[in-house]
Amino acid sequence: MAAATKVLVVDDSLTMRALLSGALERIPNVVVVGSADGADEARSMVESLHPDVMTLDVEMPGMSGLEYLAEIMEKRPMPVIMFSTRTEAGAEASIEALRLGAIDCFPKPKVAVAAEFDKILAKLGKRIKAAKGANVRGASKKKAQAAAPLDWNGRLLAIGGEAASTNAMFDLFSTFPANCPPTVVVQHLGGGLAATLIDKMSAEIAPRIVLAEDGMTVEQGVIYLAAPGDAHVVVDGWPNGRLRMLPRDPVAGERPSISILFASVAKACGTEAIGLLLGADGEDGDAGVRALQAGGSYSVIPMENHALGFTLQRKLATQPVPMDQLSATILKLCSR
Repeated sequence: MAAATKVLVVDDSLTMRALLSGALERIPNVVVVGSADGADEARSMVESLHPDVMTLDVEMPGMSGLEYLAEIMEKRPMPVIMFSTRTEAGAEASIEALRLGAIDCFPKPKVAVAAEFDKILAKLGKRIKAAKGANVRGASKKKAQAAAPLDWNGRLLAIGGEAASTNAMFDLFSTFPANCPPTVVVQHLGGGLAATLIDKMSAEIAPRIVLAEDGMTVEQGVIYLAAPGDAHVVVDGWPNGRLRMLPRDPVAGERPSISILFASVAKACGTEAIGLLLGADGEDGDAGVRALQAGGSYSVIPMENHALGFTLQRKLATQPVPMDQLSATILKLCSR
């Protein structure tokens, strides 16, 4: 049996620390090795207890959770799951936390009782176990330059990723020209965060980014982000494709599903598609990549050691893609 995942809980509220620790201890093969009331106490516990994962409150007196997260990612990167309030300000803080390198951000329960934590326990446990040993990285400090205008060859780009892919998406899209390839994104974000992510990205990237809606024409120069909800997003037809929303059951607990998007793209576009998987946990995405391969599409997937980069695949051919060459590779595949 694998060694238990060690978690350090950081929150300025004694009640929240106790409730969250109690909830985490109910997850099989997860052990809470300590709890801290703020950054100062957490620093010493990280050194002495060597946790695999940290849960961190965004709103704390003194050094805020965001400030401490930035310090962690700069000095000693480790998987961090954030907790934030269910407010507009909380959504903005959640997106900033994901951009800084947090692997996920959960809303704090409205009422500090054990039953509220039970509602998120399954997903929280899944994220914690997937986080153990993950390669994490902070936000890029160097502002990227957008690439030259694209001489587009007609290929569609479909992207799938976890909440932890947020900083990678910021890095990637900041290099895209305004006339980027039409791009459809499924990201496993918490409810209510997609609109905030779009607002924040819109101010920093050259292409237009919008919330995916049923019936939208898929156009060059636009990034379509599917929000979590009651439907999957698919691409119908190519060229001159449209987005369709399918109200079907979740796949591997996720809706919209990366695999369903990728499978629809493989069917609609065939060889005129590229699927990019950004660090998904394997439960949603793998089947979609297989569909892309069967349809003759390109797929770009993380190497087993994600820190090394990605692998470009088409049928039986494969090619390594270093992390710093991801954008250039994608844009080249979409160029004449």
